[in-house]
Amino acid sequence: MTVHLEVADGVGTIRLDRPPMNALDIATQDRLRELAEEAGRRDDIRAVVLWGGEKVFAAGADIKEMQAMDHAAMIVRAKALQDSFTAVARIPKPVVAALTGYALGGGCELALCADFRIAAENAKLGQPEILLGLIPGAGGTQRLARLVGPSKAKDLIFTGRHVKADEALAIGLVDRVVPAEEVRAQAHDWAARLASGPALALRAAKESVDAGLETDIETGLTVERNWFAGLFATEDREIGMRSFVEDGPGKAKFL
Repeated sequence: MTVHLEVADGVGTIRLDRPPMNALDIATQDRLRELAEEAGRRDDIRAVVLWGGEKVFAAGADIKEMQAMDHAAMIVRAKALQDSFTAVARIPKPVVAALTGYALGGGCELALCADFRIAAENAKLGQPEILLGLIPGAGGTQRLARLVGPSKAKDLIFTGRHVKADEALAIGLVDRVVPAEEVRAQAHDWAARLASGPALALRAAKESVDAGLETDIETGLTVERNWFAGLFATEDREIGMRSFVEDGPGKAKFL
């Protein structure tokens, strides 16, 4: 298998494993969707890390495989390609991408599906599809613009240039830059900390933010209001408020 799912401390690590560059061929895309859906269902997984290994996150699509596809074939495949990445974006739990080396094309688009991105000092990110006479096809034109703004997104998409970790941090493409040897540990620590939190409230927070970005503010406020009220029916809310009243803030132990 080119993608694996490992679980420890309530954290599911989705590991890309297709040496040497973790090129995202069709089999890898389909496996990624399967494991993202599994991670979303499993009760023993409360947060997720996306990891490509110590040398590279993912250098993009398998160009040789794509070169052999004609227009008709890609019409059939393009939706499945997007669906595999959307499955990651819709995992109803906190997701952090741990980025080492290259995160280009589909690799960058996969990182964009995470809620938080920790990059190694040696990381390079970009959307170089324009250099192939193409545009990003796995969500890059949409998620990148929502994350860094349309002007910065167009700069990266129009030129196909790579950005180093420090520039990626400056434009908001990544959230933290650390030494390469610390990337996986910091990503796991971030995920593990959230894995001990209130699962339904975290799901509500993620879905409210994500849904709000895709609609007008009134609809977004309705989503927020419904989730906010609904959480009053949960045990996590009872635990959190009781702990606050009896022990003070930040001491609740959620189930």
